[in-house]
Amino acid sequence: MLSNVHDELNRFAKYVISQSRANLTRGKKNSSKELYNSLKGDVKVSKNSFQLSFMMEEYGLFQDKGVSGVKKKYNTPYKYTNKMPPPSKLDKWIVRKGIAKRDAKGRFISRKSLQFLIARGIYNNGIKPSLFFTKPFEKAFKNIDADLIKAFKLDVEQLMKNSINNK
Repeated sequence: MLSNVHDELNRFAKYVISQSRANLTRGKKNSSKELYNSLKGDVKVSKNSFQLSFMMEEYGLFQDKGVSGVKKKYNTPYKYTNKMPPPSKLDKWIVRKGIAKRDAKGRFISRKSLQFLIARGIYNNGIKPSLFFTKPFEKAFKNIDADLIKAFKLDVEQLMKNSINNK
């Protein structure tokens, strides 16, 4: 029924997702492509309402908004308080990034030690907000009012024409 509104919301969602993906790539936050590939938009238009939802991996919210560390604070609702991120979760990331640090004697540090050191660094310094999703969403949202009104007007005109033609 509201096909123009549906199309306009789809256009909005596609823009936000494409810009968010570009921001992930530009910000070098796309090593596994998991977050990149998980970004999706869903538009539902019914007789009396319409709904637009965005989905992404759960950790995407922390990448976008950031997380305050114990020592370094960011303007974010998320913070580390008494638990460090699990070091084992950093293993694949360390391998993908090719991180292999050496100690003072030139020997390679074990991967478990490296995982712990990085996890402790994240715990202390937090995760800086990237706003990879927030910025494109807010930019597109500024213009959506006029675009949606125009689309809704076209749908109403179409409905009126169909009602008149059916009589």
